[in-house]
Formats: sequence, structure tokens, C-alpha cells
Amino acid sequence: MLDTKSLGILADALAKLNAGFRHLPDFAFRQASDERLQDVLTATAEKLQDNFPYFHPLYAGQMLKPPHPVARLAYALSMFVNPNNHALDGGRATSAMEKEAVAEIAAMFGWTEFLGHLTGGGTMANLEALWVAGQIHPRKKILASEQAHYTHKRISSVLQLEFEAVACDDRGRMDMEALESRVKKGDVGTVVATLGTTATGSVDPLPEILALRERYEFRVHVDAAYGGYFKLVSNLAPPAKNSFAKIAGGDSIVIDPHKHGLQPYGCGCVLFRDAAVGKLYKHESPYTYFSSAELHLGEISLECSRPGAAAAALWATQKLLPLAHGGEFAKGLEAGREAALHIYERLKHEGKFVPAFEPELDILVFLPREATSAKAFTHSRKIFDAAAKHDLHLAVAELPSRFWKEAGLEIIANSETVTCLRSVLMKPEHREWAGEIVERLNKAHSDTRFHFS
Repeated sequence: MLDTKSLGILADALAKLNAGFRHLPDFAFRQASDERLQDVLTATAEKLQDNFPYFHPLYAGQMLKPPHPVARLAYALSMFVNPNNHALDGGRATSAMEKEAVAEIAAMFGWTEFLGHLTGGGTMANLEALWVAGQIHPRKKILASEQAHYTHKRISSVLQLEFEAVACDDRGRMDMEALESRVKKGDVGTVVATLGTTATGSVDPLPEILALRERYEFRVHVDAAYGGYFKLVSNLAPPAKNSFAKIAGGDSIVIDPHKHGLQPYGCGCVLFRDAAVGKLYKHESPYTYFSSAELHLGEISLECSRPGAAAAALWATQKLLPLAHGGEFAKGLEAGREAALHIYERLKHEGKFVPAFEPELDILVFLPREATSAKAFTHSRKIFDAAAKHDLHLAVAELPSRFWKEAGLEIIANSETVTCLRSVLMKPEHREWAGEIVERLNKAHSDTRFHFS
């Protein structure tokens, strides 16, 4: 089930890497015996069996997408050198690879002039974007949708910036009337536009947010940690498509290659449209930045040590799967969206479950059809457990009941929130497995319906 065929390719690549250092005097590595290594690795493998099968299409719960084999191999290959991309002394080759890979991501969004780098993940990337925003607009507030990622509020607190949540509409997108009534007060420095919320995959109306910026003068930070790569796909509905078409108008962008970019954790990326913000990072080091006149990535990053292996993995993946419209990488994203739409239509037609609304990306939220929110809560939990017994792994979420308003469910009058089921169909293989997922979901429903009261 797990990919082992590629290990021979790694051995060949490792021999090539090793050949580049053969001029050095030989020495003996200090390491444990092969027998002890074998024992510990076997024990590690046994421990790792206590995981859900995140790599399998029947895992359709959280945002866990397996890295591409080329990313795993390039990461492992780089780890034999273990470069550090903070300074060129520690990561000469991988710093160049990072700059090239990040430029390809920026070009996907339409930027050729920019400042950017990789980070340990989306949280750190968003922290850098909001830190820059706070430096440019000190003491001004950060706004984000109430469905934006919870870390924006935390990050604002860390940066000692005031944060306010803006109401969302019945599809989980930032409400423009609520936003305008807030920004017209003149004390807002930055608005975070989320292109792909982590709960429902909803896409904030970026064209309208950018239009408000022209009138009220605030920064726009685009949090595309989850959805950014959907800029490449051709099967989005018009509202989402229009938002992705305007992403270059943001002042900063965050994207997570370790989500849809087929990378191991952790690999985030932050981009700034105005390269002049680099001056905000200026700091002194008595030893780090004097080996070369070239830009060291540590000079434009809040993080210090960062794995060069992450850059090597991303660079290799983008060489194998270029970030191009209509390419193999884009088609993989389109396949995940097709899976979400297929399951949405089947659930809507068959009637056992009620989807909230048509998914904008590849995330689907739905409820078992029940008369009250209390019954929906109990039944959702039971289906979650029952599905796992059929090797189908879903997620559970607590969302506003009004998200089901257009579906015509009466439960919206019973409670402000409801516990629902959530599926992230982010693997290309989910398209072929969509029917099987629905069948197993229906079996879980039947199992619980018999016992449910």
C-alpha cells in the first residue's frame, strides 16, 4: 500500500550526490550498529501504525494530503547534507532552489517583482504578513471574517494589534456590508481576505474587498494558505473564479505548499507585492551574512533556521509538475473539486444527508437529515464513528446553522450552531473513489439509523 518502489531511485540519486564529495578525506561516521538501528526503526514503524490512513482516498477527513513521491525523495536526499536556509553558508544550493521555487509561486499569482520566502507553515507565514502590516499601519486594527482561520486572532494578540471578526454570509464568505460599515470608521489597517476557509472552503469576495480598499485605504492580506493553488484550475464557479483572478491585487499573499502543493510538513510561503518591505526586517548579525554579497534568506525572514530540505522538495516537485494552467498539477486539483461536486450532488439527490451549499473548492459539509439540531448533533457523531468502522474517515465540525438556510432545513431555528460532518476531497484519487465514499457513508447511516433515536 505504501510507496516503496521509489527507494531504488533514492539510492541512485544518493550515489550521485555522494560523488560530489569524494575529493574529501574519508572518515568514519559515529553511529549505532546496523542491528540497533534496525531494532529502533522497526519499533518506530510499529508506533506509526497507530495512525489513520492519511494517504488513502478513504481518508476524507482533515486537510491531510500525502506529499508527492518526488517531494519525499528530494527531502530525504537533501537530509543527508541537512542544509539550513537561514544563511548562504548553511544552505548555498537550497537557498538558490528556494528563490527559484518561490518565484514560480509568485508568477502563478501574476507577480514578477516581489519579496518572499518559505516558512515553517501557514501560521508563521500569516504572522509575518500581519507583522509587516502592523509596521506599516501601527495601532490600526486587523479585520478578518468570522470564518477566517483562528490563528489570525492569536497572531494579532501576539503582535499586540487589535483584531475584530467581520460577519459572514450564509455561505461562509465575508459579508461586504458588514465590512464596509466597519472600515469606514478609518481605524482599520489591514483586511484579511480568505481564499479557501479551512472549515468549508469558502472564498471571500476579493474583487469587492479590493474595491473598498480604493475608497478606505487599508492593506489587503490574502490568506490563500488552503486555496491558493486553485488559481490554476478551470472548473471553479464564477464567484470563486473572480476572486482568484484578482489575487495579484493583494498587498501580501500566503500559501501553504504542504497542503495542496504536495509537500511534507512544514512548508508555507509568504509573498509581498512591494519588495521595499524588506527594510523592515533589517537586523545585525556578527557572523551570518558576511560570506556573500547576495541576499541571504534570513535577512527577509522572522524565522532563523529553516530546513533547506523543504526548498529542495518544493523545487523538485515544481520541476516535475509545473504550476501551469491545464497541466498535470492543475488537473489533480480539478479532480478533487470534481469529487466534492459529485458527492454533493449524490447526497442532495438521495436525501439521507443535507449538504449546506455547493462547495466552492473541494471541501463539503453536510448533515444527516433530522428534525432538530440536537438530533443532528447526536447522529453526526454516531455516523462519524460508524463510518470509521467501514474504513471511511470523515471529520466533525461545529458550524452556524444558518449555513443550511438555503437547503430548507428547519433546524436553523433550533440553535445558532450545529455539529455536522465534513469531508476534504483534496486527493486526485478522490474523484475515482467518490462513489465508494458515498456507498460507505450510506452504510454508516444505515448502521446508525437502526440504533438511533
